[in-house]
Amino acid sequence: MQNQSFVGEFILLGLSQNPKVEKILFAVFLLVYLVTVGGNMMIVVTIVCSPALLGSSMYFFLAFLSLLDACTSSAIIPKMTVDLLYERKTISFECCMTQLFVVHFFPGAEVIILAAMAYDRYVAICKPLHYSSIMNRRLCGILVGVAWMGGFLHSVVQIIFISKLPFCGPNVIDHFVCDLFPLLKLACTDTHIFVLLVFANSGSICIIIFSLLLVSYDVILFSLRAHSSEGRHKALSTCGSHITVVVLFFVPCILIYARPASLIYFEKNMFIFADVLTPLLNPMVYTFRNKEMKNAIRKMWRRIRVSDLY
Repeated sequence: MQNQSFVGEFILLGLSQNPKVEKILFAVFLLVYLVTVGGNMMIVVTIVCSPALLGSSMYFFLAFLSLLDACTSSAIIPKMTVDLLYERKTISFECCMTQLFVVHFFPGAEVIILAAMAYDRYVAICKPLHYSSIMNRRLCGILVGVAWMGGFLHSVVQIIFISKLPFCGPNVIDHFVCDLFPLLKLACTDTHIFVLLVFANSGSICIIIFSLLLVSYDVILFSLRAHSSEGRHKALSTCGSHITVVVLFFVPCILIYARPASLIYFEKNMFIFADVLTPLLNPMVYTFRNKEMKNAIRKMWRRIRVSDLY
């Protein structure tokens, strides 16, 4: 079917129509973006520059997760922040489709990486003697490749059915980003079947993967009873960080894509939490309670200071 779109651009309503509020939000989100990208890239650089950490599959996945968080923020916050300076916020049809693709590509890959990190912790705690042989560099590389491919396929499916919808008149999106439900509301056709496709492709995936991850962590926590108190404390600290990140990622995902399509204002709030605040919080979650990461960051900064002296 040919694309019947007659809409050349969309108008985004953004977060507020109050100029004073928009100026405050501009400063807030600019700061959030700088801290988010800085924090996540600091984790990536620290792990890449620390052979001991890079050789661990857990930190290998963490570096990739941090890179995805930085990319997710860069796909959303700059455009949203710049729009706060303008009364009329527009985005072309082509840029809207590109943003829709990117907004689902990186989180789609992140779903798989979070599952890989859960499997890594399961092997480390439940099969410690076989950990190094199972979680080898080849398997880690395969899982990262699967994550890229999974994110790509997930996004392509979204673009294929959204780009084929006819947009023949209404072009005002009550959102600050191009996403599925806001675009479906503007289509000049019956979209009930597409709403079901959104749930099948995004909502159900979030629910199923989240449920499987919770079950896997239940198994891990149950198996910790056989470990020493010191081993339990270390494992609980690591798993606690993973569980926190999983909850921060999947709960907003479920609330966005597995709920009635009419709750658009609710979606904007959840989108802020899922794709703006969660990438900001993840570096804090993984560094504040992780002695290895904190020590590696200190060593890296010491090396930088020493190199600056010369």
